[in-house]
Amino acid sequence: MTQSPLIPVFDGHNDTLLRLRERREPDGGAAAFLEGGAGGQLDLPRAREGGLFGGLFAVFTPSRQLGVDYVAMMREAGYDVPLPSPLPISEAQSATLGMIAGLMRIERASDGAVAICRSVGDIETAKARGALATVLHIEGAEAIGPDLDMLHVAYAAGLRSLGPVWSRPNVFGHGAPFRFPSSPDIGPGLTMAGKDLLAECDRLKILFDLSHLNEAGFWDVARLSRQPLVATHSNAHAVTPHARNLTDAQLDAIRDSGGLVGLNFATCFLREDGRMRADTGLETIARHLDHLIGRLGEDHVGFGSDFDGAIVPAGIGDVAGLPRLFEALRGHGFDDDLLKKIAAENWLALLQRSWGN
Repeated sequence: MTQSPLIPVFDGHNDTLLRLRERREPDGGAAAFLEGGAGGQLDLPRAREGGLFGGLFAVFTPSRQLGVDYVAMMREAGYDVPLPSPLPISEAQSATLGMIAGLMRIERASDGAVAICRSVGDIETAKARGALATVLHIEGAEAIGPDLDMLHVAYAAGLRSLGPVWSRPNVFGHGAPFRFPSSPDIGPGLTMAGKDLLAECDRLKILFDLSHLNEAGFWDVARLSRQPLVATHSNAHAVTPHARNLTDAQLDAIRDSGGLVGLNFATCFLREDGRMRADTGLETIARHLDHLIGRLGEDHVGFGSDFDGAIVPAGIGDVAGLPRLFEALRGHGFDDDLLKKIAAENWLALLQRSWGN
């Protein structure tokens, strides 16, 4: 049997920088990422094996005081994971700078095999020479603060995508909790500081990620932003009624803005029962893609895998398993032209609309 050629993939979300930081190695995890074989779901050798040529690399500061095993809670049929209190800015800034520095160490140590990209042109140049195109993303803006000084420092370091909140609240707004079943319409939206952050991101052309915002915050962004609406790693609420998933009305607004949704591989957002379990079939991904394409159209859907941040279906396993996903989607009836759009072309077109050249 002839193996299908690799489909190039640009992915909207991973948590690899946090995984590498938690290794606490002098090189910031650069060797572990570049050489592979150190666990997790994403490193350079496996990215090449799976066809991944680039993506948004998230900087996320976890909360030490959560005090619960949220993955264990989400293995059950219904749950409402308690969220931690807001994160101290000093802790968030230390972790954020550490992860940004970690990506810079990887780039320096890679001998040109990894590139931090600040534009679509940078991404295309890196892809053309076979380098992994990494785009810096912050998930949860606790490190920035309402004065926005840190935003400009991070922008100079390469920040081009930002989610104002993770699921915990912060000075900018309120996130959607890990709750199933649940509506995303929970609590107030953006604060005045959040609206100021949005305005400055619009001015700088930093993509403003909607994935963890609650519904009120989503509609604040839809009303105020001049940019396409983007949820880098979210799924369809009509298929899986999780608080983190997007309603049809939200999907319609994203479509009308020329935006994009990156489908999340985390099984709790895929399964109809909301459980976080690896024994989840790839048909769950096809089911969400069917719904997302039906609402958004085939030009406004991509991937936002959540590699290194979630339990994904065992049929994928890690980034090297992406070709198995494509084979499953071919069996579902997706042709290669559509798969190439979902895998990368739609993301690059969206970034072009958001950033320009």
